[in-house]
Amino acid sequence: MAGIGLRRDFDAVGLRGLASVTSDGDQVRRLLALALIYDGKSRVEAGRLTGIDRQILCDWVHRFNAGGPDGLANRKAPGAARRLTVEQEAAFMALVETGPAAADLAGLARWRCVDLAAQIKTRWDVTCHPRTAGKWLQRLGGSHITARPQHYDQDTQAIAAFKKTSRSRSQISGRRSRPALH
Repeated sequence: MAGIGLRRDFDAVGLRGLASVTSDGDQVRRLLALALIYDGKSRVEAGRLTGIDRQILCDWVHRFNAGGPDGLANRKAPGAARRLTVEQEAAFMALVETGPAAADLAGLARWRCVDLAAQIKTRWDVTCHPRTAGKWLQRLGGSHITARPQHYDQDTQAIAAFKKTSRSRSQISGRRSRPALH
């Protein structure tokens, strides 16, 4: 049974020329292996000379035939699909910004990742680890830092008046310190 043929628009000299200007080492190795096949070597022999298995070389041939030399470059893995849609992520950030009291969780002073993961499960039926909820929060521009809690009965005008009339610490200590000796 004959193997899959290589593209006719390239040859061994052209692939070696591309390999000499390519900075990706893995792509260079793939180009040189295919150049050996263009030179008339069998795939088993080309694989032995380049130190790879015949099946891997066949995979490279398919990638080369489909995408040319660019098809032999390293590709980034796609990663996992997002579990929340864009609309759900926007609603998640709105939930975070309004605070736990708006979500009928009056017993909480601030969001914790455990609480956010529970809210995600309740609202969108998406299970995630609390650390994942924290990563989503960070990716969406949120922060784990919360404001200092403020007592609900605090008088802001009395605080402002106290700050204006109190002497600074340097004025108090300056009067008590000894004069400098000359």
